[in-house]
Amino acid sequence: MRVMLVEDDAMIGEAIGHALKDASYAVDWVRDGSAAVTSIGTQDYGIVLLDLGLPKKDGIEVLRYIRARDNPVPVLIITARDALEDRIGGLDAGADDYVLKPFEMGELLARMRAVVRRKGGSASPKLTNGAISLDPVTHEVTHAGASVHLSAREFSLLEALLVRPGAILSRSDLEDRLYGWGDEVESNAVEFLIHSLRKKLGSSAIKNVRGVGWMVSKGE
Repeated sequence: MRVMLVEDDAMIGEAIGHALKDASYAVDWVRDGSAAVTSIGTQDYGIVLLDLGLPKKDGIEVLRYIRARDNPVPVLIITARDALEDRIGGLDAGADDYVLKPFEMGELLARMRAVVRRKGGSASPKLTNGAISLDPVTHEVTHAGASVHLSAREFSLLEALLVRPGAILSRSDLEDRLYGWGDEVESNAVEFLIHSLRKKLGSSAIKNVRGVGWMVSKGE
């Protein structure tokens, strides 16, 4: 999943960015509200982590911009503003959840997963198409009941496909979910990952729709 992190504090931004990458997220980090508005207008994200005290545009302005354009992306506010009116204002402006600084990264990651589940209409953290199951919390993957070890990028690609079994994702769709700004993307990176996943999960686990992209089947 690709995450936009909007945080002007360099130390906090670096710490969150590293933790997100360790958890197999692709991260785009911007440091002011104007850059956030530009990014959200040109890139699709799975979730936005939004500080409120930002230069150029306040976080609430960014949030209102997102919702005014009917963009349903989940938004999780991360801020040191702990006044009740700030929390109410953020939620009323369209935030999906609110986390106060300082926080433990484990809590932030759990809240991210919960927000994404709610937006997707699912109560269970696990993704499955029947034959393959993936747990975003434990990073455990099973195929036909057997545990399978995946690299971080393999996990991210499989997760992207399992969010909507039967939906076809193109190369650019998958690259958007796998790589953040500054990440080097080799021309055959997606094919290499799919080849590796097929070796671990079986040749029919990921299907190629010629000229369009890849998918996992529903209800195998």
